[in-house]
Amino acid sequence: MGFLWALLMPIIIVAAGIMVKKAFSMLSGKPLDITDIASVSVKALPWAFFIGSIRFATNSLTSNSNLVTKIYFPREIFPLASVFANLFDFAVASAVLAVILSFSRIGFSINLLWVPALLILLIFLTSAIGMLLACANLFFRDVKYIVEVLLTFGIFFTPVFYESNMLGDWAFVLLLNPVANILEAFNNVIVLHRQPDFSWLAYTACFTLLGVPIAWKIFKKAENSFAENI
Repeated sequence: MGFLWALLMPIIIVAAGIMVKKAFSMLSGKPLDITDIASVSVKALPWAFFIGSIRFATNSLTSNSNLVTKIYFPREIFPLASVFANLFDFAVASAVLAVILSFSRIGFSINLLWVPALLILLIFLTSAIGMLLACANLFFRDVKYIVEVLLTFGIFFTPVFYESNMLGDWAFVLLLNPVANILEAFNNVIVLHRQPDFSWLAYTACFTLLGVPIAWKIFKKAENSFAENI
């Protein structure tokens, strides 16, 4: 399928999201418009990048056991390679979406300048989680099954098909998930043409800035035991 693999997962998520949005519109009596479809599409791409990266990063050490045990090199290359491989797929899908949005009524605004910062934040957050899970899965092989379950049902606890403000006073519970804040920020700056929520974005940034060095330190500390436990 070539490059079509990069589009397959986002297309499936967008299609499912449109069906959910259509159900919401039928219940509320409000017609489904292009903004609803664009919101799902814009949030589906980073979500697909996140779950794809985490899935492959979790298994990256155990699936390359022959390399881990034979020669020495920085083992964090494996989970990070999983993240950057999915980043390529994300770039391909994003280019297609950008072309589609350019012909829609969504338009552009100065807030698009936030997109690179949000993307960098998402990459670092995903990398930190990927390193921790790769390390944990090497020592506890049930981790990959737990991750699969969490990724499968995580979409219902993350504002991909809907917006966090639909939960009213309970929205803060959803936004405790740092990935949720990044998705909402993407929707705000690309579709709604407004600035992201700075308080929740600061929370996610702090979570990431603390998470990356902690994940790196745990990974490096456990690295000496990889060969004998794999």
